[in-house]
Amino acid sequence: MAFRWYQAKLKTAPLLTQSITTAILFSTGDVMAQQLVEKRGFDKHDPIRTARMGAYGGAIFGPAATKWYEFLVRNVNLNSKNGTIVARVACDQFIFAPTNMALFLSSMAYLEGASPKKRLQDAYVPGLTKNFMVWPWVQFTNFKYVPMEHRVLVVNIVSLGWNCYLSYLNSGGGTKPNLPVGRGKEGGELPPS
Repeated sequence: MAFRWYQAKLKTAPLLTQSITTAILFSTGDVMAQQLVEKRGFDKHDPIRTARMGAYGGAIFGPAATKWYEFLVRNVNLNSKNGTIVARVACDQFIFAPTNMALFLSSMAYLEGASPKKRLQDAYVPGLTKNFMVWPWVQFTNFKYVPMEHRVLVVNIVSLGWNCYLSYLNSGGGTKPNLPVGRGKEGGELPPS
């Protein structure tokens, strides 16, 4: 019943439905990063960070991905079905993914009051490298087997883990965080290295 309701909403208000779904799942990915990866505990959970992830998902990624998939269906069509899928995956990975990674990292840095340039220097290449390990396979399957109206949903579901990684990457996981020397995100002292 819930799936039928979702299907109906995708038909009557596709952009809004995709945006709300994306906001919820981006927020969930951040909660997973903070609680399962970083093991912060709910007493040290950063709700503003979760809100930033949700806002980015709902206001930027959800609408952009919805329009991007529509663009690919309209404009990337070759003589063979598999050729079309490969071309769409290539466009997705070499145009949309690098642009989205840069936009995500720089907008998160800006909203945190950090340097977008520094964040991109620290996290862009590691993030894009991991993207190329995961997303071409997901998108090939998505473009080949999933109906157009459900592609953003599939990406959002796979993105639970991916957004967990992005949130961790953005907060400095695996790189030096873009924070003032000796300070943590919440303003506390960092442990000695």
